[in-house]
Amino acid sequence: MEQCPSSSRADRKTIEKNRRNQMKALYSKLNSLVPHQRSREVTSLPDQLDDAVNYIKKLQTNLEKMREKKEYLMGTEKSGNNNAGFVGGEVIGGLKSPQIEIEIQEMGSALQVVLITGLDYQFMFNESIRVLHEEGADIVNASFSIVEDTIFHTIHSQIGESAPGPVAARISERLKKLVNGRAGSF
Repeated sequence: MEQCPSSSRADRKTIEKNRRNQMKALYSKLNSLVPHQRSREVTSLPDQLDDAVNYIKKLQTNLEKMREKKEYLMGTEKSGNNNAGFVGGEVIGGLKSPQIEIEIQEMGSALQVVLITGLDYQFMFNESIRVLHEEGADIVNASFSIVEDTIFHTIHSQIGESAPGPVAARISERLKKLVNGRAGSF
């Protein structure tokens, strides 16, 4: 009968070791999904969890801002109200013309450009990408959606730390000039 207690103790140790290994793998996976603000230093598990919690809260806040923005834009579209701009968020600049609307948001080193055009202004997407590249921004993701006769372009980019001066403000100014020039010429 003594073999049973030592056998069950070994089983419990094995089960606990497997549980710890599984938790370590899950923490590692969670840590790999969170962008790191810290340098390459090794962080403790509680710090990693704090970073993950803060990142998730930031994503939730951004999601809520985007929902508000969507509701605002959908309300503007339905009511025919042409008031320019979006209230809320960290909007650097927004511009609306009869056929083109552009909004630039800076979130740390990330820059999001939302360009809304009519079907006749599809080339504005390429022009916007060109401006971002010329200013040293790296394009992370670019996508578009077409709803009836409107195209919604979204460009996510990353501003390098080595870029000189206020890059986001400079990009915003150049894109506004681009939109003003193009909208006025058609």
